Amino acid sequence: MHLSTSFWVWIAVFFTFCIYSFLYKDNPFYRFAEHVVVGVSVGYGMVIWWNQSLVQRFWTPLIEQQRFDYIIPALLGLLLIFRLFPKFTWLSRYTLGFTVGAGAGVGLPLAIQATILKQFQATILPLNFATWDGICNFLIIIGVLSGLIYFFFSKEHKGLFGGVANVGIWFLMIGFGATFGYTVMARLSLVIGRVLFILQDALGVSVG
Repeated sequence: MHLSTSFWVWIAVFFTFCIYSFLYKDNPFYRFAEHVVVGVSVGYGMVIWWNQSLVQRFWTPLIEQQRFDYIIPALLGLLLIFRLFPKFTWLSRYTLGFTVGAGAGVGLPLAIQATILKQFQATILPLNFATWDGICNFLIIIGVLSGLIYFFFSKEHKGLFGGVANVGIWFLMIGFGATFGYTVMARLSLVIGRVLFILQDALGVSVG
């Protein structure tokens, strides 16, 4: 065992224990670490915004490339500040309207492509029951169709229709269970990473 002599390593160990102290109950150490994380995140975000947005994407092109058309989006951004003043809040609505409209126009085709067309293409699968992949493809198609039927509420879930909807419930529960299991595994990997950091980096214990 060889204890670390790095000041920042022990700071990281301190904040690690502060965060995990919430597993016992809410306490001043956890709240202190929480406020530090929020403060550092805001400060770091402001620096990133200044360097990457204001300087690199506005000031540098404006001065070096003579891109005077960049003044228009800059003015739209400045109008958002008027939301802090009740008498001039209406000025910020121009920026919000433009942002919402542009965001919807750009995001809608992407959403259709990602959530509808790609999902539709993923169910167009070859069915060859002589192979394991073919059987899995058949299960995927059954799961998709039965899941969609479960969310079809214009017809009462009775008879054959209700039976297929119940099959869809099983597929949905399996999907939710797999997602929850993946989430638990991800959280455990974070815990293992913190434990290895304390043992190896702070305490100098050789693991594995």
